[in-house]
Formats: sequence, structure tokens, C-alpha cells
Amino acid sequence: MNIHIVEDEILIAEDMAFRLTELGYNVVKINDNVEDAIDTLNNLKVDLVLIDINLKGKKNGIDLANIVSDHYGIPFIFLTSLASDSVINKVIQVKPTAFLLKPFNDKQVQVAIELAKQNMSASISEKNIDKSDLESKKIDLQEQDFIFLKKQNAYVKVRLDDILWLEAEGNYTTIYTKDDSFIYSVVLHKIEEQLPEDLFKRIHRSFVVNIKNVTGIKGNMLIIGDKQIPVSKTNRDDVSRLFQVI
Repeated sequence: MNIHIVEDEILIAEDMAFRLTELGYNVVKINDNVEDAIDTLNNLKVDLVLIDINLKGKKNGIDLANIVSDHYGIPFIFLTSLASDSVINKVIQVKPTAFLLKPFNDKQVQVAIELAKQNMSASISEKNIDKSDLESKKIDLQEQDFIFLKKQNAYVKVRLDDILWLEAEGNYTTIYTKDDSFIYSVVLHKIEEQLPEDLFKRIHRSFVVNIKNVTGIKGNMLIIGDKQIPVSKTNRDDVSRLFQVI
């Protein structure tokens, strides 16, 4: 699990990072303000965010939690030393996975994170059924020859012919183009459903390729530029029919 810590007290953040590493988790980044935290979320793979309520800058942890919930769909755990009724009421409204009151111990941290993992799995299952989740990710074929892909806080118009391949890693999918890459927290087959079947073909459980951009074949591998992509046994017959080989 890749964990992002957003905490304005550096000693507490580093202590938390040490605890998480000892427990077997991967800490991808420590930030102390909302703006930097959003930049991390846009550019790194994050499975869980630990958010302190008090942060540097004009926006606080509750503001960040709302952004994470609305735009990223990533579970988050609140960290705080403040437990007044008004704070608790605000926290409840943004529906965190858990709430850790400082000071906390390793067992409390581990229980909160394991609970987040369970909730994350359940949430992903529900989202895979709910088509509105795809709408929230803005994977939108507005024109026949183009697709609009999200990059940080904007949407980039990309020609379908410029998409090279799609690669799954767990519940994330990366779309590789000739000039860039785009990461979505959506399973591969949900994005595959939105693409033209005559152009994009599943060749492996983890790969969908644009057949127009295949530049070579080597054994059970398709070559796109300098990338060699495996063809699974179950897909070999279908793939062999796509290309004329002499």
C-alpha cells in the first residue's frame, strides 16, 4: 500500500513515516500543505492519505479531505490532537475511513490502515459496477477520433491514434501515448470498454494495445517502439489473426 502523509509538524510526519515503513507500508511522500499534497496526488500512485487537520497555508486538512473524496476517490485517515465537538462534527461530514487521535501507537495505526484497505476494496467493487464512476474520472470520448484525458487539473485532447497502449497495475490503469502518460484509479477493462474495439485489443490481462502502433512481433511479444508487451496464451490466437505475417 502506497501511503501519502500530509502533516505540518515534520517530526510527527517523520515518526509516522518510520512507523509505517516498519509495518511494511510504502510512504510515497510527506507534504505539509494542501497545494503540495494535490501535486503529489496528481503525479504519484497513492492508495491512502493520512491527513492532519491543521496544515500550513489557507486550507486545512478538512478542505483537503473534501478534495480527495470528490476528485480522487482515495480513502483517507484523519490525524489530530484536537478532539472538540465542532472538529469531530466537521470530520464526520467528510466521511474519513478512520480517525487517529495523537499520540497514537503502532497498533492503532495498523488497525486504522487495515480498515482502510478493507473499505477501499469494497469501494472499488462498487465503483466498478457504477458507470457514474467513469463519468467522475472524465474519461470522455467527445469526438470519434479524440479522447480527453485528465492530467493534473486539466483535460488534454489526445488523438486515439496517438495512444500506444494501456497497462494495468492492480486497480490503476496507465494510458501511454506518444508524448505522455495518464494514470487513472480505474480498472483496465472499464477504460477498455470506452475505446473503439477495432483499434484497441486486449492481448494480456494487464495490457491493451493500439494495433495501429504495433511496430514488430518477437515470439510471444508485441513491440511498440522500444516497449515489448507480452501476449498471454489465451489471447495468442486472436492476436495472430490481427496481423498478416509472411
